[in-house]
Amino acid sequence: MYALIRAGGKQYRVSPGDRIEIESLPGKVGDAVEFGEVLAVRTEEKMITGKAAAQASVSGRIVAQTRGPKLTVLKYKRTNQYKIQRGHRQHLTSVEVGEIKL
Repeated sequence: MYALIRAGGKQYRVSPGDRIEIESLPGKVGDAVEFGEVLAVRTEEKMITGKAAAQASVSGRIVAQTRGPKLTVLKYKRTNQYKIQRGHRQHLTSVEVGEIKL
């Protein structure tokens, strides 16, 4: 059994016991988190989508609050003596998926 959920503007395929990294969620390590926006659920018998899947929910718990790798953004124009270098690190939350309720 697996579910397709939307969190932080991205879609994830999750199964019970999976650990995913999503954009930062409020909460501390060990807190429970519930994903209300379920797009589809696949059971052993059938695929559930649409309004029936929207009534399902996926729950889990926060395992860690971390930051992603450093990304470097470089803008450069050779003839104009123009160079800008910036860095970015995304705040991430590791979530362990507990159960999928229909």
